[in-house]
Amino acid sequence: MASVMKKNYIFDLDGTLLDSMDVWLQIDIDFLKKRGVKVSPDYTAAVSSMNFPEAAVYTKERFKLPDDVSDIMREWNNMAVYAYSNTVKMKSGAKEYLEILKNSGVRLAIATSSIPVLYEPALLNHGILDWFDVICISEEVGCGKSRPDIFILTAQKLGVQPCDCIVFEDIIEAVKSAKSIGMTVCGVYDKASKDDWEEIKRMSDFSTTNFKEIIGKVGT
Repeated sequence: MASVMKKNYIFDLDGTLLDSMDVWLQIDIDFLKKRGVKVSPDYTAAVSSMNFPEAAVYTKERFKLPDDVSDIMREWNNMAVYAYSNTVKMKSGAKEYLEILKNSGVRLAIATSSIPVLYEPALLNHGILDWFDVICISEEVGCGKSRPDIFILTAQKLGVQPCDCIVFEDIIEAVKSAKSIGMTVCGVYDKASKDDWEEIKRMSDFSTTNFKEIIGKVGT
């Protein structure tokens, strides 16, 4: 793997830095079970690249739920807050990799579909919240990562062009969006998107199943 010397590193959170996708799968299972619905793989794939409001609207419409969208989001949020505050771990090697990058003087950013009440406790628990120069959330741009808006905004906040950034993502739609605006992409394996892994590897400039694999190879 060739070294990529960039000065701006943008990371997804769920499924990339945080090993949290099982949390969301269990929330989906428990939420829909209460309503007599079973989670299917195509539902999980559909909501994976959506932001909170998009996923709530999609869920309401797909299953014709009587719940208000705001009530769906509130219930999801309440179910997730405890997990993010107490049990969500980082991906193997992720903290070590971030620390090496931070110490080397590159700028770190987050582009996430999550919301502050969830990700802030997790990052605080792991002692890395203040490592990031920029944090952008999908709600700022009004759409999920199937469009490149959040990546464009993150680059703007960093004060650079998209081509000056390397993005770490585990979802194929996000990989496509980042590539479409000229960003370098490292695909990160997560079991929640394992069915897309071969395509993610093909589309990405680099890929890894464990951050320990790329210490000293990508950007360091």
